[in-house]
Amino acid sequence: MSAPRGKNPIIRIRQLKKVFRVGEERVRALDGIDLDIFPNEFVAIMGASGSGKSTLMNILGCLDKPTSGQYILNGHPTHKMGMGKLAQVRNQEIGFIFQSYELLNRSTALRNVMLPMLYSKHHIFSARRRAKDALRLVGLDDRMSHRPNQLSGGQRQRVAIARSLVNEPSMILADEPTGNLDSKTTVEIIDLFTKLHKAGQTIVVVTHEEDVAGHARRIVRLRDGRIISDYPSDEDPIHLDWVQRMSEGRASITDAELEINAKADAERRARLEAEKKNKRSLFSRKSKPEAVSTKREGES
Repeated sequence: MSAPRGKNPIIRIRQLKKVFRVGEERVRALDGIDLDIFPNEFVAIMGASGSGKSTLMNILGCLDKPTSGQYILNGHPTHKMGMGKLAQVRNQEIGFIFQSYELLNRSTALRNVMLPMLYSKHHIFSARRRAKDALRLVGLDDRMSHRPNQLSGGQRQRVAIARSLVNEPSMILADEPTGNLDSKTTVEIIDLFTKLHKAGQTIVVVTHEEDVAGHARRIVRLRDGRIISDYPSDEDPIHLDWVQRMSEGRASITDAELEINAKADAERRARLEAEKKNKRSLFSRKSKPEAVSTKREGES
């Protein structure tokens, strides 16, 4: 994707890697990610299970740190920060929305939305007013005193969206926000995201649902810890192929997806083979004995 003129990215990622140790094995969850996301973008991050999208979401949300590489969030070099400083940046810059809502069951909708501001120095004295404004924005002005068990799934997610907005974050980060919702409520929540985006909010949605991703303005796809495609949603070949197939009632797996995945797999195999060759070459140089002089002292 080309950079918008005159804008600095909210998210700038360079050669981001995350490696986990599983016994003796090293698993590369992220393997050299480069990504820029700009103000007022609506981006969907997609990938199958094991693609690295959850690991990327945790790092984007300042919930985890990379093994190596750079992640700059609205000017903050998060890759250099300790967990305490990361927590401050997270509360200041990011509004979270989770699939399971993550609401306090014994608290009212109003109290749940006020919660992030209780940890902020900026809005603590205006927390109640700001929480009410956020609930009105998402259409829950008549549900402020209700507890989560008195609300539908869609209403609970609206409370979560209101909570994500109250600290005026640089971006909203939504993890499978419609995963627990029926199709009708999913449309309502996505329409709300679209409304927030039109109002200027930067939104990043992590999802495996093609229909949800299609409402974003840009789709970034991951496979084996690397970005394999990055297109505007109305130009994304996998999404366009999916729309065509769904309109014809055909299988949801797409020819474009098979082609892009095959290319990514071939590049991965070539990369791994090159690494093996480099390791063998390095080993052979280290194990080669040094030449020993057989000349005796005094011989020329």
